[in-house]
Amino acid sequence: MKQPELLSPAGDLERLKFAILYGADAVYVGATEFGMRSAPKNFTMEQLAEGVRFAHARGKRVYLTVNTAPTNDEIARMPDFMRRARETGVDAFIVADLGVLAMAKRVAPEMELHISTQAGIVNYAAAAAAYDLGAKRVVLARELSLRDIAVIRENTPPELELEAFVHGAMCMSVSGRCLLSHYLTGRDANRGECTQPCRWGWQLSEEHRPGRAFPIGESAEGSYILNADDLCAAPFLNLILEAGVDSLKIEGRAKTAYYVASTTAAYRRALRAYLANPDSYICPEDVLEEMTRTSHRHYSTGFYFGREGAVQNTKAGGYIREWEVVGVVTDWREGTAFCAQRGKFRLGETLEALTPSGAVVTFTPGWLRDGGGAPIDATPHAEMAFSVPCETPLPAGSFLRRRAVACAEKNGG
Repeated sequence: MKQPELLSPAGDLERLKFAILYGADAVYVGATEFGMRSAPKNFTMEQLAEGVRFAHARGKRVYLTVNTAPTNDEIARMPDFMRRARETGVDAFIVADLGVLAMAKRVAPEMELHISTQAGIVNYAAAAAAYDLGAKRVVLARELSLRDIAVIRENTPPELELEAFVHGAMCMSVSGRCLLSHYLTGRDANRGECTQPCRWGWQLSEEHRPGRAFPIGESAEGSYILNADDLCAAPFLNLILEAGVDSLKIEGRAKTAYYVASTTAAYRRALRAYLANPDSYICPEDVLEEMTRTSHRHYSTGFYFGREGAVQNTKAGGYIREWEVVGVVTDWREGTAFCAQRGKFRLGETLEALTPSGAVVTFTPGWLRDGGGAPIDATPHAEMAFSVPCETPLPAGSFLRRRAVACAEKNGG
């Protein structure tokens, strides 16, 4: 059986390292220009080279997004950018523009090329044409069903790899090609600056009643008429792989290191379950539990089972945040976990430790000490060093988390 690739997002060097530590086979990253995400820190060429060295030392791969539609002024800078990026050792360029594709073949002919989801590959003719133009892989549009993907697989060269999203935010537009943000705020989604108007609460106005806004929908908070649910494909991962997908992509280069670690660990465990018994895959319960531990919108099946599965949550535009990260383990010695603070917590609160293997350890610390070893009752200072007792060894890079206060109170905790 061909081993499917688990592909994770990395908005900066820290997130790249956590993605690989928690089980990613490859990561996709952006440099300081020509990528579709401007919110994350992204990578300088020096950081990119360091990230590539870290990944390659562990047998992992790094793909660089070069998937904006560049202007004439920008395209003039592209050859130098590609040469510098090639020297970092990245394994592939992810491109959307035909001119960028042709330029990459001239400037870096040895570079593996992936066609971005921004290109809108929705049929086998487009996928085959991309292969003929030199693409090793196509990142399929998110609007495709499982049947659509299977037909593409059946009618394209077996050497062409197919990549599909399995988790994360869904765009209300066709594969992200949306003009709302640029029109309303002047911030261009094609430059990675989308303000996400689709997540806003909207009201209706009528031309003969200026200044008066009418609510849409039944919720007292308004209506979020363009707001798409998040995708979670872990329960039917087997069907995606059986349709012919080679690479399973997690969305979220703008998300936190914890989000990257948690979702990567969950999908790694799901993949292990599938590979152990592909004919009767059942998503492990602990995978589904882990999906509730990160900040997310309501989950849906996206378009995989047809358009009726792509649910829009019209009653709320925010996130569900039931758990909070309070620390990262830097070392464990003789029953003590030494940590760096990522959020305040108090002595007596129950913690969960998410380890790089995906295993979760639950414990209630009997004491709490600061970096100097003095007893304390809480960890109020950002990035402060602290230690807690834990009999189970916790590898460096484990995340400590607790149930959010509002959720704990709601559940009587």
